[in-house]
Amino acid sequence: MNKLAYLECPTGIAGDMCLGALVHGGVPLDYLIEKLSHLGISDEYQLRAELVHRHGQQATKVYVDLYQSDHSHDEHHHSHATNSEELHSHSPTRHLPEIEQMIESAGLPTQAETWSLAVFRKLAQAEGAVHGIDPERVHFHEVGATDAIVDIVGTCLGLDWLGIDQLYCSALPTGGGTVRAAHGQLPVPVPAVLKLWEMGQVPVYSNGIERELVTPTGAAIATTLATRFGPPPAMTIHSLGLGAGSHSLPLPNILRLWIGSWGPGPEELPSPNLETISVLETQIDDLSPQAIAYVFDALFAAGAVDVFTQPIVMKKSRLGVLLTVISPPEKLPACEAILFRETSTLGIRRSLQQRSILRREIQPVPTPYGEVRVKVAWTGNDISNVQPEYEDCAQLARANNLPWRQVRQLALQCWYQMNSDGLFY
Repeated sequence: MNKLAYLECPTGIAGDMCLGALVHGGVPLDYLIEKLSHLGISDEYQLRAELVHRHGQQATKVYVDLYQSDHSHDEHHHSHATNSEELHSHSPTRHLPEIEQMIESAGLPTQAETWSLAVFRKLAQAEGAVHGIDPERVHFHEVGATDAIVDIVGTCLGLDWLGIDQLYCSALPTGGGTVRAAHGQLPVPVPAVLKLWEMGQVPVYSNGIERELVTPTGAAIATTLATRFGPPPAMTIHSLGLGAGSHSLPLPNILRLWIGSWGPGPEELPSPNLETISVLETQIDDLSPQAIAYVFDALFAAGAVDVFTQPIVMKKSRLGVLLTVISPPEKLPACEAILFRETSTLGIRRSLQQRSILRREIQPVPTPYGEVRVKVAWTGNDISNVQPEYEDCAQLARANNLPWRQVRQLALQCWYQMNSDGLFY
């Protein structure tokens, strides 16, 4: 059975919230303590958990209590006003190579080790990009603090203990305000989190809460381990893990971990093939149809996946069109520039969406009049759609003075004939 988990993050994500959700979801705290002890830093912290309430809901709060240099117990505290924290004046400063060596020497389960190294590498890449240095030279407390090590490695250990094959994550709230960090006051989201979101093309939104909701550690865990961001996948939920954040917020400050398997029943369903796309929309009521046709050509040339219009009635009963552009996220700036340059619009709505797509390929098919490319799509291992390319059929129809429909039907007949002969299998 393919086991999966979904991180629902209405109030964000932080490392200690991940640990809390995993412990609440069934991972033994003693297991985490024992495995983490092999990192060789047990004299720097104590790991403990307790049940707490957030807006009347019970959840598990995990604490990484840090010791002072004299090994006296020190209550876990934060210099960011966050769900959890990675900045401590008394935390050792470590570089990435030292942390990697620590993880590789700890004898962790293979998957947990692989995930832990990947999360730290991505976090160091983001911090390095923000500060303009190589990841190996990053020595910020965000990467080297003891509790960040415990949070990241502990989360990877917990997911491995649960046997999670695939992890998904909701869109993330942006938060707001400012926080105090090693380099002074920073706006929220902090630079490292923004860089991680950019690297992972993460969909984000505002939930109206002006606090730091996503920490660098939480963002690194999510962007490294999650297969995709957005709504939950089709799944059967077997158990839930609720991890509490540190602060009282307008919403219950809880990270919810859905643990389950594919689909509505005992049989596994194929993993959905999903991709992130950008959607641009604008209404226009004062532009020539010929100009819109020109815009279509320009947008497709710039890399748009699809462009279409819909007739609409605007204010004061003016007739207009709703122009929609679908493109890869990296093509959004170019497509938006074309809309501003070539149309009369004064504003464009942007959004990131998840698009479910079928596996497809183009297969050339010879016909008596020439070759036609045929697009074939699959659902799992079953062929679900076969369509000859319009332009190929049109070109042969014009060249041979034939109806387009006749050429298309002939291309389909030739494809099915070749398919029956086993040439495509």
